[in-house]
Amino acid sequence: MSKPLSQNDADTANGAVRSVDSLNDLLRPGDVISALAVPNKKSLFVQLSRVAAKGRELSATEITERLLDRERLGSTGFGGGVAIPHGKIDGLEQVVGLFAKLASPIDFAAIDDMPVDLVFLLLSPPDAGVEHLKALARVSRRLRDRTFVAKLRGAGSTDAIYALLANGDGRGAG
Repeated sequence: MSKPLSQNDADTANGAVRSVDSLNDLLRPGDVISALAVPNKKSLFVQLSRVAAKGRELSATEITERLLDRERLGSTGFGGGVAIPHGKIDGLEQVVGLFAKLASPIDFAAIDDMPVDLVFLLLSPPDAGVEHLKALARVSRRLRDRTFVAKLRGAGSTDAIYALLANGDGRGAG
């Protein structure tokens, strides 16, 4: 008598293996922006909010306000030129992400005072406490990996950046 398949076994059998470091459940291919030119943090939030709102029936203004509210509590720039702004937004059903590689680094009042050029925006439903924290931890873990961050900086297109983020290990990106 065979034992029932675990979810991991079922995923493997179906060819749906996902790297532990993959962020593809948070990002759609259209949620990656390369060479985004913005002069400051507020402009960045406005631009990212517009992209995040598009196709999700969300208010870009509300997203910007939530991001600015969160930023007033302390910078989400955690060092090494990386920031993970985040907020809880009414109307979302699941945690979603958006990644931007900036054309030029901007001041972000980061913990190490370095300007930021890589930004991973996370938006969550208001009641997604645990899911929000887990997503934040996963993104943070990936973006603390200096080798991975160097690959993101070296990626020449939005497709290459998305492949890095979605595959988790950089395979298929270039």
